[in-house]
Amino acid sequence: MDDLVTGDDGLARPVWAAHDELLRHYYDTEWGMPVRDERGLFERLSLEAFQSGLSWATILRKRENFRAAFANFDPEVVASFGAADRERLLHDAGIVRNRRKVDATITNARATIALREQGGLVDFIWGFQPSATPAPRDFSEVPSQSPESVALSKALKKAGFAHVGPTTMFALMEAVGIVDTHLVGSWRRGSSGVWS
Repeated sequence: MDDLVTGDDGLARPVWAAHDELLRHYYDTEWGMPVRDERGLFERLSLEAFQSGLSWATILRKRENFRAAFANFDPEVVASFGAADRERLLHDAGIVRNRRKVDATITNARATIALREQGGLVDFIWGFQPSATPAPRDFSEVPSQSPESVALSKALKKAGFAHVGPTTMFALMEAVGIVDTHLVGSWRRGSSGVWS
C-alpha cells in the first residue's frame, strides 16, 4: 500500500493528495463526489479538457480564474461567446491559453444547450454509469479508460462536443462520482453514496 499515505489526522489518502494542501482539500471534499447539475458538469467537462496534457494541480490553482473567464461556466453565457471573447481568453494569463481548448469550451457550451432537447447533459453523461466500479489496490490497477468512457466519448462527439476523448471522459467519470477509483484503504473509498 505504498500508494497510500496516512496523514497526521489518521486518514489514508493517495500520494498525490497527501502533501499539497490544495490537492488534499480537493480530494477530501470534492473528487469523486456526485455532480448532478448542468453547470457543475459543464465546468468539470471543461476543466478536464483543459487539463489534458497538464497536471491537475495546475488546473486547480487556476480554477477561480477559469470561473471568472468563463462566466462561472454558465453554458448560456459561454455559448454566446464570439471572436472578441476568444481573443480575450487567449490573452488571459490566468487560464490555460490554448486555442483548441478555448474553442472546445465554447463549442461544448452550445452542444450542452442543444442536449436539453434530449433530456440534458446530466442524464446524458450519467447514462454511461457502468454496472460495477473498479476496486484498485494501487495506482497500477486504476484504468485510464473504460468501455463506458469510450462509448461516452463517441456519443458526446456525435452530439457536437469537442476535446472529449475516452481518457479525458474517464477522468471526468472519476471526478464526478460515476466510477469510484479511490484506492481500497483510502478513507474516501465508497464515500460518494453512489458505490458501496
